[in-house]
Amino acid sequence: MNIVPFIDIIEDLNRDLIKSERYLRLILAIQRAIPCDVVALLKLKHDHLVPVAVVGLKQEALARQFLINHHPRLQHILANPHITRFDAESTLPDPYDGLVDDGSEQLHVHDCMGSTIYIDGKAWGVLTLDAMKAGSFDSLNPTETRAYIAAVAAAINTSEHIEALEAQVERNHQVAQCMLATAGPSSIIGNSVAITDLLSEINTVATSDLSVLITGETGVGKELVAKSIHQQSRRSEQPLVQINCAALPESIVESELFGHVKGAYSGAVSDRRGRFELADGGTLFLDEVGELPLAVQAKLLRALQNGEIQRVGSDNIVVVDVRIIAATNRNLQLEVKEGRFRADLYHRLSVYPLPVPPLRDRGKDVILLAGYFLEKSQHQLGAAKLRLQQTAIDQLTQYHWPGNVRELEHLLSRAALRAISEQGRHASIISISRVHLGSEFVVNHSVVPAIAEVDIINDSNAAAALSQVLTLGLRDSTDEYQRQIIQTVLMTERGNLAAVARSLQLDRSNLIRTMRRLGLDPNAAY
Repeated sequence: MNIVPFIDIIEDLNRDLIKSERYLRLILAIQRAIPCDVVALLKLKHDHLVPVAVVGLKQEALARQFLINHHPRLQHILANPHITRFDAESTLPDPYDGLVDDGSEQLHVHDCMGSTIYIDGKAWGVLTLDAMKAGSFDSLNPTETRAYIAAVAAAINTSEHIEALEAQVERNHQVAQCMLATAGPSSIIGNSVAITDLLSEINTVATSDLSVLITGETGVGKELVAKSIHQQSRRSEQPLVQINCAALPESIVESELFGHVKGAYSGAVSDRRGRFELADGGTLFLDEVGELPLAVQAKLLRALQNGEIQRVGSDNIVVVDVRIIAATNRNLQLEVKEGRFRADLYHRLSVYPLPVPPLRDRGKDVILLAGYFLEKSQHQLGAAKLRLQQTAIDQLTQYHWPGNVRELEHLLSRAALRAISEQGRHASIISISRVHLGSEFVVNHSVVPAIAEVDIINDSNAAAALSQVLTLGLRDSTDEYQRQIIQTVLMTERGNLAAVARSLQLDRSNLIRTMRRLGLDPNAAY
């Protein structure tokens, strides 16, 4: 027996090879052990045999999918647990007719043999060998031939175990990155009626696998609600994987969600899992889901309906077990009506709708949150105790908070820096007064008066605004108001979109989308 092919096969297991190269080297080793003109290794996929490596066949053979029922020779090989040998005069059609790379369009009379490759007792595929000269396989020792076939099966089995381990290591690394990205506190601070009701709703839905649609204004804490649902669910030991649908270019959203295979598009240099596969067994949080393009919405719907995904560029179906939590600051019912969001996807996502109350509806929760953020700031800034004076407390409780909790956090960070700069980092107590909140907060964001304190009917400006609403309708009036506000701030900031986004407490990408929706050109000079 020639042991060199065995040595080659074993040594290749220690080499860092891609799958296609590993399989090609494997059948080349078999060709050295059993001299022949054509060797093909085909993998069983459902009712097809798909070539994964070939020697002696035209390159186009790798793109073929051989339907088993249409190829009697392949069917015979699969049905026989032993090596199958075909007589040179066999009338059974050969699957490689016209594919032999010998410069001829016709297949010569030849010897043909094949064997099923079994992995863990199941048919993995077949190995076929062809010789252009009849009788080439007559002198083969059956025991040695079976040993070579067994070596092929062992090499494939070991290779697949190595690949599975490498894939698991890579997935664990990616999952760890996702978990680090979503790490941090998930406790929701507050004891207002609005927050108490929200916590009760979270407790109700968390233990189920229902899809949850979290709605609310920008900055209310939708991500915190998603974390809380996951951590109270049966999937809490599995990853919570997050994707911000608004932060990704339309061209790569599908790849981020479903993954891709090498060569699927320019820049896809290797196979890559998407967020669905990373979240398998856990929770997938689709933040800003209202920003998804319609084409991707259709594929997302299929994934939610069947629990099946396909990587970009692949025909293989991957089954995943994922709980979906989505969030948006858009009115998706209106988006459906306007044709910008699929109705069937909306109903799939909103099995359990969960609105998050704005900060202005949470009463004295603002003081509890202020205490939490100041405690966080004093550790981050290395300062002594940060305390709010009553003037600052009064201002915070009366403010309307269009930017919600995120605006509160940023405001207090600025106020803490001003107070530390004025009173010194090592003062025993650093007091934050109304002045430290900043003139832009005190002057430009004046207190919103209660309705009882204003006679709206006698207010000429309010009457004019009401007249406009009754004439144009609420949506068009709101759009016109937003248009005027954005144009005013654009003029003030001299067209600097980043500065405008900061002033309006919006993400820059959301600002640009809003401008385009309102017919404003983000690239125009102001």
